Amino acid sequence: MELRERLTNIGLLWLRVLTGLGIASHGYQKLFGGIMPQFMEGVAKLGLPAAGFFAHAAGASEFFGGLLIALGLFTRVGAVFVFFTMSVAAFHAHAGTPFSERELPLAYWTVSSALILLGAGRCSLDWLFFGRGRAGKS
Repeated sequence: MELRERLTNIGLLWLRVLTGLGIASHGYQKLFGGIMPQFMEGVAKLGLPAAGFFAHAAGASEFFGGLLIALGLFTRVGAVFVFFTMSVAAFHAHAGTPFSERELPLAYWTVSSALILLGAGRCSLDWLFFGRGRAGKS
């Protein structure tokens, strides 16, 4: 393996672990940190039906999707869940707010979309369990 490919795989590992743990911490706060009632109120104010369901789904998406991303296990699946949750956060929940309030959801949205396209790389459980065909080219 050439140096460029090694650095790409190390970069994907670094990106996955930091992003995955970051988003998982937000989901953990929602699911287990006692902020779910306030979060459900915020979701209800968005006008979404079944606010309790969607609030729990968002928390689970962040927590479990983030863990999958960090581990590099079913990375693209976890990234899809995070991508859709961050799409709602960035473009619906924070629509019309200053960029500073949208910046974090947009960052997670951007990284998750890149991971959907790139896969987890060689330094991942995807690569270990499923090999080159399922884990992406790098």
